[in-house]
Parts: sequence; structure tokens; C-alpha cells
Amino acid sequence: MLRKNVLRKKADFDVLYKKGKSAGDKYVVVFVRPNGLDYGRKAFLASKKVGNSVERNRARRLMKEALRNILRDPENLRNVENLDVIVIARSTIIGKKERDVEASLRSALIRTGAIEKKS
Repeated sequence: MLRKNVLRKKADFDVLYKKGKSAGDKYVVVFVRPNGLDYGRKAFLASKKVGNSVERNRARRLMKEALRNILRDPENLRNVENLDVIVIARSTIIGKKERDVEASLRSALIRTGAIEKKS
């Protein structure tokens, strides 16, 4: 059974790339767009530029965990619950710690307006 909160269709990706807001940071690039659904969808990408399969899978795991930590805050979850989000790894992510990736992802999400900056 497929999970509904995963972005899968090429058409959805194309719309997000063309009409969504984007922001890049040191380790990730983020695309965000409201989807008009009752739930948010996410995708985590790492191209071959990132490295071999082990490094790409680690990059995706780091990004997933970083987003999970960011969304643990109920305020952030409320802001992201109706958005499509694509998180793309940059080649600089190799060998980084989770907290570094989380800080980079948080910064990019703040710049797209998906979450609020904490004071």
C-alpha cells in the first residue's frame, strides 16, 4: 500500500519546480508549494553528483530526519501540513552531521516562508 504523503507523479514535480518557491542553503535546496489537499507531501532527492549509493542514501536519511525534527514543533507542523515539499541534497552534504543538515534545512524553509523564524 502506497503512503499518500509521498510526492510521486512527474506532473506534481514539474508544477513544484515551475511554480513553487525555492531556497538553497549550504547542504540542501528546498522547493515548496501549497497543494490544496488535507495533507502535505514530501520528496527527498539525492543525485549521483552527491556520491555513490551509500552516500546518497545517507543524505536522504539525514534530510528525512532533519525535516522530522523540524516538524516536531507543532507550530511548524501547522504551517507545513498542506504543502508539497521537495528537499534536494547538495554534494556538500557528504560527511555532515544531522544537526548541520537540520540547520541548513531550517534556514531554507524559513526563506521559502514555509516555517516561521524562532525568536
